Amino acid sequence: MNHLLRLPVLATRAFSSSARQLKNRVPEAQKLFQADNGLPVHIKGGTFDVLMYRMTMTLTFGGTCYSVYWLLIASMPQKKE
Repeated sequence: MNHLLRLPVLATRAFSSSARQLKNRVPEAQKLFQADNGLPVHIKGGTFDVLMYRMTMTLTFGGTCYSVYWLLIASMPQKKE
């Protein structure tokens, strides 16, 4: 029961705006992504962005091939034994 009485106090602390002051890093990211350096936006973030992009494209291509394979298998008539 004592835990339930403390809940409003804990919730107020957790969601209080004065508890943590976060630095606004949006302007730094805007400078990075709006720089005219000839790179596409999906790889301007560095090595991690390049790896994430390639992994996403690989999974997308693999999933498409897997789906087409099973569609072809499903469209073929089954042999009756």
